[in-house]
Amino acid sequence: MIHAKHPRESLIVNTDQVMINDLNNYNTLFGGVLMKKLDNNATLSARRHARVKECVTASTDSIDFLYPITQSDSVCVESFVSYTGDKSMEIFCKVIAEDMMTGKRRMAATAFLTFVALDENKKPLSVPGILPETKEETFLYESGKERAEQRHIRRTQSKQLNNIIALEKPWEKGAVTS
Repeated sequence: MIHAKHPRESLIVNTDQVMINDLNNYNTLFGGVLMKKLDNNATLSARRHARVKECVTASTDSIDFLYPITQSDSVCVESFVSYTGDKSMEIFCKVIAEDMMTGKRRMAATAFLTFVALDENKKPLSVPGILPETKEETFLYESGKERAEQRHIRRTQSKQLNNIIALEKPWEKGAVTS
């Protein structure tokens, strides 16, 4: 039997400055740059929780962009395992922007990603459960089963869609190209 762990045991905190090449035409952080930061952090949380060499992203459930991040901000990504199934781990990520001139901090984004730990043969492994301690961890843990059920429904729908998606090149189907 695998012993359950506290979310703090998988906590990863990473703070970066926002560089000019990270900005979009609105002078705010590119969403894709933030998504990469989230995936990197979440991967480390999953590996720390499962204590394995390899964990793969199974899904990005949601990323809610709540407040723009500018070049005068630092961007801090905190991630930890918030819920587990037998072989999957839900990682909660929060993004805190801090204005480096004033010190004002604000929640810039939240995200849920799901990872699977793999053995040396690339087969999914069972992972430890979660023992929440804080109010935040308890809320995330208690609402985790519902998010897991929604992921299952979405995955089933994606498989159905995958069965009917055309793979032909548009011009091979007689579509007009411009």
